Amino acid sequence: MAAHNATHAPDHASDSVRDREIEAEQTHLDRVYRRLEEKIHEAEFLMDDAARRGQVGTPGALAERDAQVFQAGVHLHRLNSEYEDFLFGRIDLLLGKDGKKGPDGAFTSVEPADGAIVNHRAEIAETLHIGRLGVLDADYSPLVIDWRAPAAAPFYRATPVAPGRVVRRRVVRSKGRKVLGVEDDLMRPEVTATLDGRELPAIGDGALMAALGRARSHTMRDIVASIQAEQDMVIRAPAASVTEVEGGPGTGKTAVALHRAAYLLYQDRRRYAGGILIVSPTPLLVAYTEGVLPSLGEEGQVAIRALGSLVDGAETGGYDPPAVARIKGSARMQKLLRKAARGALELAGPAAPPDGTDQDTAADGDAQLSLEDLFAPPPDPAPAPGTRRGRRTRSRPARPAAAAPARLRVVAFGGRIELEADELHAIRQSALGGTAPVNLLRPRARRLILDALWARSGAARRYTDPELAAEARAGFDEDITTEQDFQDFLDAWWPELTPRGVLAAMADERLLGRWARRVLNQREVRQLARSLQRLDDRGQGPLSVHDIALLDELQLILGAPIRPPRPREADPLDHLTGLEELTTFADRSGGGRRRRERLEEERTDYAHVIVDEAQDLTPMQWRMVGRRGRHATWTVVGDPAQSSWSDPDEAAAARDEALGTRPRRRFTLTVNYRNPAEIADLAAKVLALAMPGMRSPKAVRSTGLEPRFALASDGGGTAGDTALARATVAEAERLLGEVDGTVGVVVAMNRREQARSWLAPLGERVVALGSLEAKGLEYDATLVVSPAEIADESPAGLRVLYVALTRATQQLTVLSAERDDPDPDHVPDLLRD
Repeated sequence: MAAHNATHAPDHASDSVRDREIEAEQTHLDRVYRRLEEKIHEAEFLMDDAARRGQVGTPGALAERDAQVFQAGVHLHRLNSEYEDFLFGRIDLLLGKDGKKGPDGAFTSVEPADGAIVNHRAEIAETLHIGRLGVLDADYSPLVIDWRAPAAAPFYRATPVAPGRVVRRRVVRSKGRKVLGVEDDLMRPEVTATLDGRELPAIGDGALMAALGRARSHTMRDIVASIQAEQDMVIRAPAASVTEVEGGPGTGKTAVALHRAAYLLYQDRRRYAGGILIVSPTPLLVAYTEGVLPSLGEEGQVAIRALGSLVDGAETGGYDPPAVARIKGSARMQKLLRKAARGALELAGPAAPPDGTDQDTAADGDAQLSLEDLFAPPPDPAPAPGTRRGRRTRSRPARPAAAAPARLRVVAFGGRIELEADELHAIRQSALGGTAPVNLLRPRARRLILDALWARSGAARRYTDPELAAEARAGFDEDITTEQDFQDFLDAWWPELTPRGVLAAMADERLLGRWARRVLNQREVRQLARSLQRLDDRGQGPLSVHDIALLDELQLILGAPIRPPRPREADPLDHLTGLEELTTFADRSGGGRRRRERLEEERTDYAHVIVDEAQDLTPMQWRMVGRRGRHATWTVVGDPAQSSWSDPDEAAAARDEALGTRPRRRFTLTVNYRNPAEIADLAAKVLALAMPGMRSPKAVRSTGLEPRFALASDGGGTAGDTALARATVAEAERLLGEVDGTVGVVVAMNRREQARSWLAPLGERVVALGSLEAKGLEYDATLVVSPAEIADESPAGLRVLYVALTRATQQLTVLSAERDDPDPDHVPDLLRD
């Protein structure tokens, strides 16, 4: 999947081609916005005109005014709500079989005319831009086709195997009124097409496919056809059950997954009204994915999320050290979190008062019911949910001494009724014996407390008539539960726990050790507790990607608090007509983007789930994703050879649990069209070490440019950070001069901040990446810094290094440090024959 917009054209004119194409799209977008402004002024004029018509006063004029105001208001509202990021696609089409046009001004023919292609050459007969609404110019020619219109269907349905009239499909990335980039797919890479007398250019992967498809060799064209056929089979596979796709680097897995989302949604919009979720491993890949698969309009059917942003209100791109990540990602955490949730609740009390302490301060009086909470400090105070111990011996009380209810005392029926600490503890344990989430067990605990108070009162023995006994019990319960003091007691004794609060409580190493007994060893307890000490007492603070899955699991264990119902959002047209029942579905979605974003945030269950780079998901992350696809069909895309998780068998078990018993359909992509053979062959050496017997995909092209090996040295044969920084910058500068697109610099995760500071002066064309962040991305040139550091950073390090070596489409440089044990030619030990 490309992470840039630079063409792969061999004449190194990619920057100028890219810039020229962006400028062309900007010119068209400017024209569209000028036309939109004209339409907005027209709608405003119609509304003003309608208001003047109402002054006539006749019933007919008033009805006409109301209708005109309503229609003009709907139109104006739609124009305003869809104003930003208006245009997102383009298709360039061959001449059709007939010359008929539809109501949107586009030709209706699906198949090209006979003779549209002659000797692999063709003229583009029609160009359509796709956007959120249809826009016609003053002559009623289409400036933008509504993405829902029949004329826009080829943008979603065309594939290289069944291209119809489509020669090139382009995704236009924009923000507001500014075009940021373009990315092309060629449906007919073997065809040389011209537009207005100039050859049709291709940007991104489309340029690479064009170069392959136009090669003189018939063998090369056969390879292109096999790429197209492989990918098309996956894109059009039936949506039922689970579609599993495996493929090595450069086989187009991510592109296939994204096109499949668009294809499924367009084929059966009603079926996928529940939404499609696309899960990507990193925010970097999400940023690119959002450009390739633009929002499709109504109701936010497609949600694109990184693993670190699947839980609302908690978003991160941070990483834990590998040892901590292995703990947090393991399936063992499920058991530990259940223990921690119940343990955190017990921190709220009760705690028995010190021996000999008399805290009998209840008021005597004639009131029917009096209640007060007695608080006593425990002998050895324990932290409350959200507090933590110091790193070693330092600790602090979890809460003020008066915060833990030691006993409950009420005065009823003329006597005092008490529940001591041991009784309250037994009630809590009985309530926790239920299977409901901890926060939702509070009503059960409340009922058990009332049962215990009623039994202790002895009132049940005074009533022989069941009806009188039931009436007395109802009055007893009502009197107690309506007292604010009793509510305060419940709030302190059974507080509402939050996932962040439980995580914060786990930062106390002593408590965590108690909860993690027979789950984690002492070293793991220490590592986990210290990683959570960056959170404050309420659990606020920086989270890691693996913490997000823990929060989601805790939300399930604790149960979501009951939220008050949302107030109905007023329709902005209500004040005009009051005729909301006459609006269409699209009109009622006039809350526009804000409403779609809110729906995406609130949705936690989807109709179809696409998991990209699935091999990297930990068991806990599979549980998190699985909860969002309980009733879904699935597309799962990955490559075991690129897995960064240290225990693939454990992850496979969690994956099977998430996917359930649904039937599975498997596909394998076998052709690497990203990497030249020279780079693929080097990466294969690491694959042989990482996964003996695993075959890498076949590279389809050769550039003659062998990977370059360089050495970071201070001149004396050793390299410190300063020497490594100088060498990294020098090699990145050299690559910038060799390619016209982007340069990715991949370093070990613990060096990524360093590398970003080293490379910042080189500008936006250079991207510094931690090894785990490179997944799914590609660059015109890649610099891999110290392969040994990447390989040694985790048990899956060799597989991570394999990923790093397969990001380049043109050139690869490997920079060795002393740790790499380079030979006289600077080739590191891991990459030697």
